[in-house]
Amino acid sequence: MPREPIVHRRSDELTAKAGPAAWFTGVVSLENLSTHEGMGLGVLRVSFAPGARTAWHTHPEGQVLIVTSGNGLFGTRQQTRRMSAGDVIEIDAGVEHWHGAAASTPLQHLALQSATDWLDPVSDDDYLFDTND
Repeated sequence: MPREPIVHRRSDELTAKAGPAAWFTGVVSLENLSTHEGMGLGVLRVSFAPGARTAWHTHPEGQVLIVTSGNGLFGTRQQTRRMSAGDVIEIDAGVEHWHGAAASTPLQHLALQSATDWLDPVSDDDYLFDTND
């Protein structure tokens, strides 16, 4: 049976699942917003509790993060930077990085990517806790 060319899912049809401990530190929930077959792009709404974060990872075709609420941090092996509601972060293909909530506030973002290659957890030292967020 062929799929409809346009898929409309109401907000009450979306379900969140817990972020796997192998990929996240802290409490994280994931909502898959894009399930249309044939689209080469996945869209996730990711909600992070304060201090929660991803593991190190890369994307073979890059990633775009759109911060919808809260404050957070994102980092590469060279630096860590702040992000807040309204920010858009574009990450090139193959760049090792992580992202998550600031230590004292939650964060929610949309993540647009085709695939993810997961690496090791982000250590507390790499996270750089900042109580002024």
